[in-house]
Amino acid sequence: MNTIKVSVKDRLATITLDRGKSNALNRELITELDDMLKNIAADDNIGGVILTGTAPFFSAGLDLVELYNYDEAEAKSFWELFLGFTANLVSFKKPMVAAISGHSPAGGCVMALACDYRVMAEGQYIIGLNEVPVGIIVPNSIFQLYAFWIGKAEATRSLLSGKLYNPEEALKVGLVDELVRNESLLTAAERKIKKYMELEVNTWSQSKLNIRAELIAAVTADQSATLAKMLEQWWSPATRQILKTILASLQRK
Repeated sequence: MNTIKVSVKDRLATITLDRGKSNALNRELITELDDMLKNIAADDNIGGVILTGTAPFFSAGLDLVELYNYDEAEAKSFWELFLGFTANLVSFKKPMVAAISGHSPAGGCVMALACDYRVMAEGQYIIGLNEVPVGIIVPNSIFQLYAFWIGKAEATRSLLSGKLYNPEEALKVGLVDELVRNESLLTAAERKIKKYMELEVNTWSQSKLNIRAELIAAVTADQSATLAKMLEQWWSPATRQILKTILASLQRK
């Protein structure tokens, strides 16, 4: 595996995103992480997962540099992959806690939202869904995932403005559940997930799936019509210009 690191101890798997400094989500990272979670879901020797990164990032979201250079077929298959990956994350039956080690905008935030609990490192970090200012249409499934934790009103306001929260703001609105110093991040995540893992497995798992039934229906529904609109906007001159400006800014850093 080139983009993730995995360790297992006492039935707990810790998956560390490990793709460069920012853990930007490209086809390879999403595929490796998705495959690993499918394997863990089927492995009775593993009872839970901590998903983390390395400061100052959890994940910077989708790798816009790579995506920008895709042709139409590649872009379509990537978005299909990402939406399928999101559906698998949301439907994951075992406990999964996000140890958010730093910045977590856009796709990074989506991964954290799919978890059952979010511990975030204190510091000058940001988290949230900022796709709209980037020119990316947010599908209903992602909105429903956002609203699942912070409510429809807050999700609507923040999503349409592309608001990014600092850790204290994220805690206040329920986007994250706990703030700790970075050096205590994994300890706090382990403490929480072990409480989940102590409970009867089938009862916990089925209860999770029951609670998420409407959300799972939203993320697993046919999204082909939404995807067509997303791709139309993705290739529009307005969005291409926004992306070009963002990429130029990234290259100067």
